[in-house]
Amino acid sequence: MKKRALIALAGFIGAGASLAISQEKGGNDITGPYELVPGWPENICGAGYQFGSTAGIWAQSPDRVFIYQRGCLPVLKSEGGGEQGPNALVPARNASGYDLSQKDPARHPRWDHSLYVVNKQGKMIESWEQHNDKFVRPHRVQINPYDPEKHVWLVDDGAHMVYKFTNDGKKLVQSWGEFKVPGNDDKHFGRPTEVAWLPDGTFFVSDGYTNTRVVKFDKDGKYVMAWGQKGTPPNETRPGYFNTVHAIAIDKNRRVYVADRANSRIQIFDENGKFIEAWTKIVRPYSVMLAEDQSFWVADGTTQKFSKFSPEGKFLFSWGTFGAFPGGFWGVHQFSVDSEGALYTADVHVGRPQKFVPKKGANPANLIGRYFPVAK
Repeated sequence: MKKRALIALAGFIGAGASLAISQEKGGNDITGPYELVPGWPENICGAGYQFGSTAGIWAQSPDRVFIYQRGCLPVLKSEGGGEQGPNALVPARNASGYDLSQKDPARHPRWDHSLYVVNKQGKMIESWEQHNDKFVRPHRVQINPYDPEKHVWLVDDGAHMVYKFTNDGKKLVQSWGEFKVPGNDDKHFGRPTEVAWLPDGTFFVSDGYTNTRVVKFDKDGKYVMAWGQKGTPPNETRPGYFNTVHAIAIDKNRRVYVADRANSRIQIFDENGKFIEAWTKIVRPYSVMLAEDQSFWVADGTTQKFSKFSPEGKFLFSWGTFGAFPGGFWGVHQFSVDSEGALYTADVHVGRPQKFVPKKGANPANLIGRYFPVAK
């Protein structure tokens, strides 16, 4: 009996050793509850070139994803591989402080494919080359979620313009601002950044890098009012004082959330500019989004993470990793979620769009919920 027991024990230990050897060791949770879709999208700039600084991305559907970038650049690789690896991109070089319309060959030799559309596989299905002369520094691409015609809105902070196009890009329906002329009145912007809508079509523009205000327009696009004053970064605490008004969103209660980026906070107002409260210690919020359940998501430019907050502003969860390697982030300037739960990100500092899909078995609470409009 003892001999048989020893033989059985030896067999058990051997099986355990084999199991231990077969198990994968090491690893790192780089992409949180998501998996990167490799090679998405195709390189629309062609051989020898890479995406320019990618400022905007919007998923109308899984098969119609709009990408808004700052031209195409010669391929730039990190010398000797470095910590990011031999295939990592280096900064896009045209992320800030320039005018692409000058066509400086040293900084941006190609000014094309500024707005293009890809399908689920990342294949380009449209490129709005006919509108390249309207763009100076692309910033956001958006669709009003309440609009049955799905007009495409483009915000160009370098042009000081907000554009509204038909969904196919064939017609410019309306525009606000004066091309390349900054201002701080009812007809001008000072480097605007984003748009948010109420169900009736009333909209708000975050304005912006130069100006420090929110501008309200009625459903027909007529100026209604503006609020906000210039603050003192990086620790401004006064309500209604801004520095780098970089993003904007509206909840189901018609409250307006404003990313006061340089002061690392979110300020919340009613639709007429009355201050409600501020959420502080949200470092450099680049892009924000409210999900269907009214959870509030922030992509920031310091930790390079996505952070989830409850409707009351309580921090709940975060994920994301800094890096120029595939799956890392370097300045998520805008993000969007399609009807299948896929997440799309626009890296402004590296210059690339990326697509992620939920991991099998991922906790739904940790996934970025898609925004659905509330009923009118």
